[in-house]
Amino acid sequence: MKRRAFINNISAGIILPTILGVNKLMAAEQAESFIDKLLPAPVGGGFMMDDYWVWDPSVIKGDDGKYHMFASRWPKSIGFGNWVTNSEIVRAVSDTAAGPYTFAEVVLPARGKNFFDGCVTHNPRITRYHDKYLLYYMGTTYDFKRPDNKEDVWADGRAQRAWMNKRVGLAVADSLTGPWKRMDSPIIQPRPGKWDASITSNPSPVVLPDDSVYLMYKSSSHDHHPPLLLGAALSKHGYEGPYTRLSEEPVFKFHSNKNKENDVEDPFVWWAGNRFELIMKDRFGLICGEEGGGIHATSPDGITWKLSRPVKAYSRTIKWSDGTVTKQANFERPFLLFENGRPTHLFAATGTGPKLYDVDRTWNMVIPLK
Repeated sequence: MKRRAFINNISAGIILPTILGVNKLMAAEQAESFIDKLLPAPVGGGFMMDDYWVWDPSVIKGDDGKYHMFASRWPKSIGFGNWVTNSEIVRAVSDTAAGPYTFAEVVLPARGKNFFDGCVTHNPRITRYHDKYLLYYMGTTYDFKRPDNKEDVWADGRAQRAWMNKRVGLAVADSLTGPWKRMDSPIIQPRPGKWDASITSNPSPVVLPDDSVYLMYKSSSHDHHPPLLLGAALSKHGYEGPYTRLSEEPVFKFHSNKNKENDVEDPFVWWAGNRFELIMKDRFGLICGEEGGGIHATSPDGITWKLSRPVKAYSRTIKWSDGTVTKQANFERPFLLFENGRPTHLFAATGTGPKLYDVDRTWNMVIPLK
């Protein structure tokens, strides 16, 4: 498809599959389950740091033949909930996709409260754009002292203040080792009075065949309480923007006025050659049947999405390479590594503990795909 036609069609929301007819496409979608692609997870794979909470895996193979993981971390000397006040994005390296990954450097440190991302960087998503590397992320700032102990920042309101300042940012580099040039302003802002009035966060970018960039993001109408909602935007002329909404409404809406606790987050979106696909977290388990489990969906245009059948994409119950089976406290921020155009590994932030978000350690794990 020519560049102009591709842009015009996606902006109008009318891109259709180019290889399979719609009926055949949907039939194939129903016959194949994403979760069936998952192989046992290698014990000791992924990325862990003893003195840090680790989260948000995003992996790319470099020109050096090594695998580079961009991740979030914050000290274990403070609470797990302090991601919203203390997180920073780092890079780790491995000779193999499965790891283990070794810490290399801090990529996006705190840079001053006067910047929109001056206190926190989180939610990294790395992708390549010709000879450039694009690092999308969430940044925030706040007006109080940086927490340095295990005080509950959610109990006294500090976390909520930092949460409301979350914005999607972009850093660009010629090399995976930097230097990274951050944009001074967020690439997409909240819209007062709209469904996405509170924040912009959890970016999931897709570089499309015509060099435009599709971006899915998370927001809500008021604050951090459910429902959390997902929107879609497009930068038609490269990665610098502007990122224009493709729909005035969220692209997913599962809640009702009676039950607001039914929503999704953590999308990972990709262009499969003839359609968009995504996997994301079912926060309350009312869609896939498991709280914190994953769901799979497809779309011809990135706006109108159809849940797959079966819908479940992954589970918090993990089969390991040594034959053991565990139920993880969390399994979030899914990310797919693609090589030669095909997904080869699923990465996710995970942790051990008695229940969701009650964790004693966290790391970024990896699951090879069939």
